Amino acid sequence: MKYFRVVGSILIWFLVFVSFVEVNKGQILTTLDGPFKPVTVPLDQSFRGHAVDLPDTDSRVQRTVEGFEPEQISVSLSATYDSIWVSWITGEYQIGDNIKPLDPSKVGSVVQYGKDKSSLRRKAIGQSVIYNQLYPFEGLQNYTSGIIHHVQLIGLKPDTLYYYRCGDPSIPAMSTIYHFKTMPISSPKSYPKRIAIVGDLGLTYNTTSTISHLTGNNPDLVLLVGDVTYANLYLTNGTGSDCYSCSFPDTPIHETYQPRWDYWGRYMQSLVSKIPIMVLEGNHEIEEQAENQTFVAYRSRFAFPSKESGSSSPLYYSFNAGGIHFIMLGGYVAYNKSDDQYNWLEKDLANVDRTATPWLVATWHPPWYSTYTAHYREAECMKVVMEELLYEYGVDLVFNGHVHAYERSNRVYNYTLDPCGPVHITVGDGGNREKMAIEHADEPGKCPDPASTPDKFMGGFCAYNFTSGPAAGNFCWDQQPEYSAYRESSFGHGILEVKNETHALWTWHRNQDMYNKAGDIIYIVRQPEKCPIKPKVIKPWLIQNYKFD
Repeated sequence: MKYFRVVGSILIWFLVFVSFVEVNKGQILTTLDGPFKPVTVPLDQSFRGHAVDLPDTDSRVQRTVEGFEPEQISVSLSATYDSIWVSWITGEYQIGDNIKPLDPSKVGSVVQYGKDKSSLRRKAIGQSVIYNQLYPFEGLQNYTSGIIHHVQLIGLKPDTLYYYRCGDPSIPAMSTIYHFKTMPISSPKSYPKRIAIVGDLGLTYNTTSTISHLTGNNPDLVLLVGDVTYANLYLTNGTGSDCYSCSFPDTPIHETYQPRWDYWGRYMQSLVSKIPIMVLEGNHEIEEQAENQTFVAYRSRFAFPSKESGSSSPLYYSFNAGGIHFIMLGGYVAYNKSDDQYNWLEKDLANVDRTATPWLVATWHPPWYSTYTAHYREAECMKVVMEELLYEYGVDLVFNGHVHAYERSNRVYNYTLDPCGPVHITVGDGGNREKMAIEHADEPGKCPDPASTPDKFMGGFCAYNFTSGPAAGNFCWDQQPEYSAYRESSFGHGILEVKNETHALWTWHRNQDMYNKAGDIIYIVRQPEKCPIKPKVIKPWLIQNYKFD
C-alpha cells in the first residue's frame, strides 16, 4: 500500500508539473509573467443587469415556517477545521411603535449532528439573542428581531461530511436535516477545492444571478467581503432609495429597514445552510441607531471566530481554511497603531505558521488600490497605518469590495510595482441596488476633489498628492495606473482555487456569461524564496488564545 501511495503522489505531482508547463506556454498567465500592462475592458452596454430589489412579495424572501420552527439557517467556520458554527432564527420579527421583544430563554438552541444521516447521535447546545433597532424620533418605526441562535460544534474531523438539524426538540420545533463539510487540516498539501469570493451583494435580481452562478461553481466556502443586505437604503416604513449618499436628507438619523435582513437570510438559506459563509462588515452594516449604537444587526446575526482567534471584536478576526490563513480586517473600526485592531493584527501575523498555512490572505471592505472615481483613495488612512505590516509578513492576496466593479492589480506596495507585494482584487460587484461603478479617476474630468475622498465614518485625511512616480504632484493618475492590471464594470463573483503551497488559480465570472466561463483568469504564484518575511514568533500571551494547526 505504501508503494502505491508513493507512486500516486509522484503521479499527482507530475500532472501538476505538466499543467504548470502548459500554463507557461500561454494557456493561462501567471503573476510571474507580470507585471502586466493595464487593461480596461470597455463597458458592455448591452448588459446593465437588473438592479432592482426583490420585493417582499417574492416567494424566496417570505416566511415559510410556523411558530418557532428554525429559518435563515447558516453555517460558518471557527478558527480551525475541528469546529463550526450553526446559526438560525426562530419566531417572527416585529416592526412598529409598540414592539415587544421575544424572550430568548423560552426557546432552546440545540443542534443534533453526526456523520450518519439516519443517526444524529451528537448534540450541542448554544446561546441565543435578540436585537433591537431603535430610533428616539417620532414617526420612525422600531424593530425587534426574532430569536437568533448560535451553536458551536467542536471535536469535528477534517474534510468530513456531517449531517445536522437545529431547533428546540422540547417544543418540538426542529428543522429538516441539512449537511456541511469541514475544512481540511492546515497543511501545505491540503486546501478547500474552491472558495467563492463576493462583495456588495444586496438582494436584487442581479444578486440572484450572482448567487446562481456562484452556486454552479460548487464552492466549499463563501467569503462575503462586506455590504450584505443594503437595508439602510430604506426608510423604516419600507420606502426605498437607489443611493446611500443622497438618501433621506431630511430624516433625523440615517434610517434602515431591518426586515431586509430577514429577507436576505431566507433567500440565502439554500446556499449557506450547507456551504460555510464568512462575513466581514462594510459601510452599509454601520446602521446607526439610538444611543450611538452601530453594527448591531451584523454583530447579532452572524457567528464569528473572534474569541478563538484572539480578537476582542467581531469586526476583525482570523481563521484557517486548510493551508490558508485568512485575516478579516475592519475598515470601520479604529485601526491606528495604538488601537486594539492593530495590536491584534500584529500578534496574529506573528503567530502564523507558514509551514502549516503557506498562504496568507487578507480582506477588508474599502480597497486601498482602486482606480474608479467611486470611493477613490477613501481608505488611505488605513493603508498608511497597516500596509507596511502586511507587506513585512508577506500577505499574498488582498480581497476588497465597496467599489461596484471588478479590478485586479499587479503585485504592488506603496503604489509601486513590487514582485513581493500582494495582488489586490476588488470584487464589489455582487449585484446591489446602487448599480455598477463605471467612471475611472484617471479619465479627463473624473478625478474627485480630494476633500471629498475621506471616509466620513472614520474621519481623517491622508490622501495627499503623489510625491514620486508617474503621478508625482497629482492626486490622480492621468492614465490607468501601472499597478492596475485589469478592470471591468460588470456584476459577478470570483473563485479562488489554491493548488499547492505556491500556486493558486483565480477566476472572475461575469453574470452575463455562463457560470463556468471566466472573465479574468490568472495563476497567483508565491515566491517565498525570493520574498523573505518576518519569522514566525510564538508570543507567550497568545498561547491561551490560539489553537491553530
